Amino acid sequence: MFEKFTEKAINVVSTSQKLAKETGAKKVTPELLLLGLFDEAKGISLKIFKSYDITHEKLLDEIKKYTDLQINQTQISQPTLPFDNEYKEILKNALDLASKSGNSTILYEHLFLSVISNKKSNNVKILEDLGFDIYKSKSLLEKLVQKKTKKLYHPEIDENREIADDKIRETDSIFDSEESSKVFERAVSKLSTSNYEILGTEQILSSILEDRDSELTHILSQYGITSENFDEKLQNFQSRQAEYAEKQIIFTPNAFKVMNMAFETAKELGSSVVLPEHIVLGLLKTKHGIAYEILKELKINDDDLAHSIIKPIEKQMPETLTILRLAKQEARRLGRNIVGTEMFLLGIIGEGTGVGGQVLTELEINIKDARTVVENMIGFGNEYYDKEIVFTKRAKRVLETAWELAKKENKKKIESSHMLLALTTEPDSLAMKALEQLGVDAVEIKEGVKKFKEA
Repeated sequence: MFEKFTEKAINVVSTSQKLAKETGAKKVTPELLLLGLFDEAKGISLKIFKSYDITHEKLLDEIKKYTDLQINQTQISQPTLPFDNEYKEILKNALDLASKSGNSTILYEHLFLSVISNKKSNNVKILEDLGFDIYKSKSLLEKLVQKKTKKLYHPEIDENREIADDKIRETDSIFDSEESSKVFERAVSKLSTSNYEILGTEQILSSILEDRDSELTHILSQYGITSENFDEKLQNFQSRQAEYAEKQIIFTPNAFKVMNMAFETAKELGSSVVLPEHIVLGLLKTKHGIAYEILKELKINDDDLAHSIIKPIEKQMPETLTILRLAKQEARRLGRNIVGTEMFLLGIIGEGTGVGGQVLTELEINIKDARTVVENMIGFGNEYYDKEIVFTKRAKRVLETAWELAKKENKKKIESSHMLLALTTEPDSLAMKALEQLGVDAVEIKEGVKKFKEA
């Protein structure tokens, strides 16, 4: 039976057994289960108790009025105690409640509901004596364990605040890594010797190819993209019309799009600086401009080239790249092609080795319980797994904030701690709502990250 319990629910049962041993009881009773529920309460459940000004001491004193319970805080060494019949009935009812609500696992809330629904034990009287509103609390708990249904709509997908796709960034922000800065300088030099005044994709890619010693250049040469054949193809272009789609700026419009896509790609690959690799990947994603037309003439397969560029980056195992990969896997598991902040949270927990994952572990957050909460919040979709995975606007903002945090610390890579802290800047996000249900708030997260970084 207990294999169906979430870790949080198992902790409640374990705590009640521990309390039974501390009293020298012969069996574990429903009153001990109620006390265990209070001791393990977090998030909304804890708020329910606190709204009636219930404390451990007050609850214990009230329990003593109805039983001969005498906690002495000295654990007696004895084998695991059996449950009495009423306790067993409460566990059975919790299982029934889980089944009726469409859950495959028994949550803490199912135990809570079962306890306050059982009128044979003293628990209802004990709670009512403390001013506890049974009906109101049942209604709230039932909403938390409502049946998981297929939901095609993601709560974060349609928000008012947006990051515009063409958000203008300063050149210094895009070319702030040593590698990209050199690319930019070479591109500007090429521009000064031409008849053009605005930087295009062709100058950018041509400048990347001039660095013959870089790993990226070696990868490109394997696909027949060399400085010589690229420049040869470039000589055949008599017009720059392919570069212009809108008004003229420091970049041609398509070069501008490529650079912004490079910026987004850098974040998604866990880097806090834009590298030449990200620029080429940005070019492959936008599929516009003279440079891309030359790649097409060289019969380059976009997906194959992109995979070859990303493979060395993946070997470095950036924490954020792993988190985003796991987040996408979690989305697919729920039949969705949308990654929101809640998937970032699951990704941070799943990655586990970074500071972000360690902080959540210290706060007793585990993947099993977190998945259950997320499933109850967003339900299951029916999108095909091969559809392109997209981020919600809020998720993009979190990634943007994580980037800024990494830059502030002069880190070259976005770390899991930056991702976790970035989630706290979105208090209304699904991730923070899930953490609230799991009993954790933004202050605990910030203090946890601070502690790990100071250690």
